[in-house]
Amino acid sequence: MNPDSLRKWAAEAIGTFCLVFAGTGAIVVNDFSEGAITHLGISATFGLIVFAMIYTFGPISGSHLNPAVTLGLWLCKRMKARDVTPYIIAQCVGALLASMTLRGMFADIATLGATLPTGGVWRAFGFEVFLTALLMLVILNTTNPRHPAKEYAGFVIGAVVGLEALFGGPISGASMNPARSLGPALVSGAIADLWIYWTAPWLGILLAVSIHRLLMLSTPEDRESQVEHTTIEPEHK
Repeated sequence: MNPDSLRKWAAEAIGTFCLVFAGTGAIVVNDFSEGAITHLGISATFGLIVFAMIYTFGPISGSHLNPAVTLGLWLCKRMKARDVTPYIIAQCVGALLASMTLRGMFADIATLGATLPTGGVWRAFGFEVFLTALLMLVILNTTNPRHPAKEYAGFVIGAVVGLEALFGGPISGASMNPARSLGPALVSGAIADLWIYWTAPWLGILLAVSIHRLLMLSTPEDRESQVEHTTIEPEHK
């Protein structure tokens, strides 16, 4: 087994654990404390943990933290096909472990921060498609090697996650992340609507990749600038 690959997979598992533990943990603590954190606080928590994990694990694995992001980066030829499945497995394992940890701490909180649609299944489905597409567009464009402010990509990506959680959370839960939804759904048993969060993000990714290719990869220079790595390119390889 390649040690470098193991490091990448471990980083994805740990990073996704932290994302789900902090993000859904904020929802759980908000329920437990009867609203002490607030929706604004929950949104900020998701954005800040993504920001922190990108700069913590970006130099190791690219800090995808999200199966949909992994797929999108592979479609754009920024990572090797052989890493896609292990990345997704690692992300799902990290999410499940985080939800199991929260269950051990808060057994009286029923859904553990599961993403649940509000106001209709198809409205939530539509939100997840477009929220994921927006997130992926930001990731693809701000991490493009030709982008003049590429070093600030982690901050921008975290800000977008927080923004989308702020306005999309009340409708769909603003998951944008199949692993984030999988963990609390399986551990809490709230799986009836899980299909939304395991289908809509893939459509969002395809939409974002198509737009990115149309707008950003239209010249030979842009196509040649594609790199074989991940969200934030490591400084040292």
